[in-house]
Amino acid sequence: MNELQNQIKNYLEYCKCQKRLDAKTLKAYRIDLAQFQAKITTRHVSDITSGMLEDFIAGLHQEFKPKTVKRKIASVKALFHYLEYKEVIERNPFSKIHVRFREPAILPKTIPLHTVEIFLSAIYQKRKEAKTDWQKKAALRDIAVIELLFATGIRISELCALKTTDVNLTDRSILIYGKGSKERKIQIGNDKVIQILEEYKAAFLKEIQSCGYFFVNQSGKAFSDQSIRRMINKHTSSAAIELHITPHMFRHTFATSLLEADVDIRYIQEMLGHSSIHITEIYTHVAMHKQRDILATKHPRKDFHI
Repeated sequence: MNELQNQIKNYLEYCKCQKRLDAKTLKAYRIDLAQFQAKITTRHVSDITSGMLEDFIAGLHQEFKPKTVKRKIASVKALFHYLEYKEVIERNPFSKIHVRFREPAILPKTIPLHTVEIFLSAIYQKRKEAKTDWQKKAALRDIAVIELLFATGIRISELCALKTTDVNLTDRSILIYGKGSKERKIQIGNDKVIQILEEYKAAFLKEIQSCGYFFVNQSGKAFSDQSIRRMINKHTSSAAIELHITPHMFRHTFATSLLEADVDIRYIQEMLGHSSIHITEIYTHVAMHKQRDILATKHPRKDFHI
C-alpha cells in the first residue's frame, strides 16, 4: 500500500470513528477517493500539486454531471483539509484553486394526485383479491409502505431504517433519524393511514419483534430500499401507469401538495428534515398549478367587462 492509499484509509477511518458519518456517506467518500487515487500519478501526498488537482477536476467535468462533480470535488477537498489538519502536508494545494461552476437546477418530479390515488387503489384491490395468506400480508405491507411515504414525505432510507420503537401509533407519530443523524418527529394526520399501519403491525408482529425493524421482508429481515423500488415498479406496471414512479417522488409530491395548500414553507422544511430553507425553496418552482388557480380566480382582470 502506497502513501496516498494509506492516508485515504486513515481518513476514512477518521470519518467513521471521529466524525461518525453514516454508512452511505462513507461509501460515497470511498468511491470518490478511490477514483481520485486511480487518476493521480504520484503516490506521495506531498507531491500533489494544484495543477494535478485542476487536471483531475477537468477530467471529472468530462465524465460526470455537475452535481456528481461537485460531490467528488468536495470529497477530495475534505481529504486535503484532513491532511493539513494532521500536518501530513505543509500547504493545501486546494487553497490555490477556485472551483466555480453553475449547477443546473433540476426541478423535483412529482406524481399527479389522481395517479397516486390510482396507484394506491390498485394495491388495495390486490389485497382484496389475494388468494393466499402471504399475498394478503405482502399487499398489506406494500400499502403501509406507500401510505407512510406519502403521508410523511419520509426518505426511503429513513423508512427502511425505522425501528419498531420509532413508530408510536398511539401517539400517531414516527421518530426519524435523518441525514447527519438529525432527529425529527412527524405526526401522521390521516386516520386511514394509522389504521393500515396498525393492521400491518398486527400481521407482521412476530417478524418485527424478531428483527427490530418496522418494515420487514418475507425472510423476516429489514425491508431494503431496492426491494421497495422493485415493489413500486411491480404495482406501477399492474396498475397500467405509464409514469416511472420512484420512492423519492412521493416525498416531492408530499412537499409540493402542502405548498399548494398554502402551508408555510418553514413547516415543510421541518417535516422534510432539510438543513436549509434554500433546499426546500426548490418546491416553489414546482407549485405552478396553485399559481395558475390564484391568477385565474383572484386577479382583478377577470372582473373587467370590455
